[in-house]
Amino acid sequence: MEKNIISTKKAPGAVGPYSQAVKVGNFLFTSGQIPLNPATGELVSGDVKKAAKQSLENIKALLEEAGTSFDKVVKTTVYVKNMADFAAVNEVYATYFKKDMPARSCVEVKLPKDALVEVEVIALLD
Repeated sequence: MEKNIISTKKAPGAVGPYSQAVKVGNFLFTSGQIPLNPATGELVSGDVKKAAKQSLENIKALLEEAGTSFDKVVKTTVYVKNMADFAAVNEVYATYFKKDMPARSCVEVKLPKDALVEVEVIALLD
């Protein structure tokens, strides 16, 4: 099975020894996306809903670059700085995943750049 690297300028570039996303067989695996604005490189902070939206927009850009979409996501992992923000993140998350919800894990962790949220997904490819 061949491994193909997926990258786009519509999502933040990798800042270390990793790829934005990797396509293997019929699956896309994204790296975690913190709420960095790809146009400015600035971190969206101070508002967890805006941060969650930016992280999911970064995921959307990677999905689109690979030729897939949120409706093909089978697994997500959501990392939050503070579990007290779970409901707010969930509210934003629900605007991206509307039916046939993927499996999901959500954990509280310390994130790079002291981000409020990070999201990664595994998606099916057509």
